[in-house]
Amino acid sequence: QVQLVESGGGLVQAGGSLRLSCAASGGTFSRYAMGWFRQAPGQEREFVAYISRGGVATNYADSVKGRFTISRDNAQNTVYLQMNSLKPEDTAVYYCAARQGLVSIRVYEYDNWGQGTQVTVSS
Repeated sequence: QVQLVESGGGLVQAGGSLRLSCAASGGTFSRYAMGWFRQAPGQEREFVAYISRGGVATNYADSVKGRFTISRDNAQNTVYLQMNSLKPEDTAVYYCAARQGLVSIRVYEYDNWGQGTQVTVSS
């Protein structure tokens, strides 16, 4: 099992940017497809973005497409989420997740999760 630790969250004004990081340990990072998810108060956890094991394939939720970019550095065992043009509706706890094999947008298909990092966007 891989352990995941997110960082980089915080409070930002609408239109601003944040870069989230997720550091992995305890496993062979390059074997894991990685995803970012978020959960706002009172809502279900939702897919934000994923990246394949080698970093070639990426996908985004429609709500963040064109504003967020997922990337990974397998040498540093880290996955990133660059968030630009942030909106108040992006406010949520952001989680990174890992699964061996292929990418997925489904929460239940990931079996390794970080503790989450809070992102708050003020209007």
